[in-house]
Amino acid sequence: IGYYICVPFAWLVRLFYNLTGSYGVALILFTLVIKLIMLPFQMKSKRSMMRMNRLSGQMKEIQKRYANNQVKMNEEIQKLYAEEGVNPMSGCLWSFIPLPILIALYSIIRQPITHFMMLPESAVETLIQTATNAGVNMANIVQLDKAGAAIVKNGVTQLSAYGQINLVKAVQEMGLSTPDGWFNVNYKFLGLDLTATPWEYVKSFTFTWAVIGVILIPILAGLSQFVFSKLTMKTQPQADAAGGASMKSMMYMMPLFSVYIAFVMPAALGVYWIAQSVFSLIQEAILNKTLSAKMEAEEEARFQARQADRQRRMEEARVQEQQRKQEEQKKKTLREKQQAAQAAKAAKAAKAATSTTEAGRVGDRPYARGRAYKADRYDET
Repeated sequence: IGYYICVPFAWLVRLFYNLTGSYGVALILFTLVIKLIMLPFQMKSKRSMMRMNRLSGQMKEIQKRYANNQVKMNEEIQKLYAEEGVNPMSGCLWSFIPLPILIALYSIIRQPITHFMMLPESAVETLIQTATNAGVNMANIVQLDKAGAAIVKNGVTQLSAYGQINLVKAVQEMGLSTPDGWFNVNYKFLGLDLTATPWEYVKSFTFTWAVIGVILIPILAGLSQFVFSKLTMKTQPQADAAGGASMKSMMYMMPLFSVYIAFVMPAALGVYWIAQSVFSLIQEAILNKTLSAKMEAEEEARFQARQADRQRRMEEARVQEQQRKQEEQKKKTLREKQQAAQAAKAAKAAKAATSTTEAGRVGDRPYARGRAYKADRYDET
């Protein structure tokens, strides 16, 4: 699986090497292309990280408010993430992507015959035999037993840690015959041997540029990594005291790790690490500037949208209140009409009960005399 992972990376390094003729420039261009491929994913991760940083104040307020209720605190934080469209895990995956690329590149550098030129293992065996017959010192190429013979397991000669690199250099220096698909590789870059291990030069130090330059590579790798880590921390979400101490320790540990790796491995890997950190610094500076302005515009648009939504809800509430008042007024008017009708009816009934002509009244009795009563009905005339 590791071999097939190396195939596209090896093809890309070979392409740039054929175009430029420089192993160091090929590694730098390879790093640039990888950064450009990863840029969309890193932009997404960066945007999420910056949003989380802007939410740090609200998160602290939630943590303070629900300090005694962890479940409620987590619910409110998740609700805040959902409202703001933030995924706290989006930046984690992409931060691990450079590691497998580094491992693949290390295999390409350490095994140039099988992982860079993509020749079969049989070609390595043929070259070992050719170099042995030509009288090449095989001590730094193959593993030797106590008798000085090459160690062979399952028909395969066991190489030393950087045996393929040393074999390539020996074959090219002596002009030995090579298999089909072979091409000579110039490992020199700015007068430095990129196959050299800086720590070996420290142990056999001489005051020459070829030695000093190789030793400076891991130092520059660590320094560039430190500057990048420091710049990145400025846009990280503000953590509590324990989290801040952890992030600060990581800011120092990662550059030291870079220095260690670059010292004990071929200088070519240190060149890649320096290029990776420098391009990351440039990317970080550009993204900080562009995304900050874009996020401010987005936040302003979201604020205006919230204001418009708030105004709409206030208008809806006002209309509903007016409708409620109108309904109440209608009900009140209807009740008043009903009451007025009832009052009129009662007044009419009262009037009907007490009203009559004087001709039919006897004292307080309104109909005592009847309708046909005439006082002079029986007069003498």
